[in-house]
Order: sequence, then structure tokens, then C-alpha cells
Amino acid sequence: MKKAKQSDMRGEYQRSDLGKGVRGKYYQSYRSGANLVLLSPDVAAAFPTDKAVNDTLRSLIDVARRSTASGKRSAPRRGKPVIS
Repeated sequence: MKKAKQSDMRGEYQRSDLGKGVRGKYYQSYRSGANLVLLSPDVAAAFPTDKAVNDTLRSLIDVARRSTASGKRSAPRRGKPVIS
């Protein structure tokens, strides 16, 4: 991380006013609870809020679980292929 040069800060701010920085202060809480995902603009336009994204993904998970839980799969065809 680069240190800010004195000329990079506005004149009304003094570095001493900001206090001592602590490296990695929020690292553990970030790693334990943050899961950020970047959506494509067209996908993000379809979901106005994070709640809408989560609700949609939960319903998709539910559909996927129900479809695999039914256990109904078509059996592979045996024999000669039909040629029309």
C-alpha cells in the first residue's frame, strides 16, 4: 500500500488528525463474512436490490434440489439408432 504524499491531501486535512492506521484491522471479519460478486451490467439491471438477487438465487437452488431429488432420469437408449 502506498503512503499518501503530503501534496495528495487537501490543505484542510492533516495526517496527524487521522490517527494511527492499523494494517489488517478488518481482515478477519472481511474473510469470515464477505462474499462479493461482480455482476454484469445487464444482469445487475434485472435485480434492483441485493434482496432480489438472493431471493432469485434461493428459488433457483430450490428448483435444482427438487429436480435432482426426484431421481427421474431418462435411461440411455440401447440398440440401433433410428435413421429417418
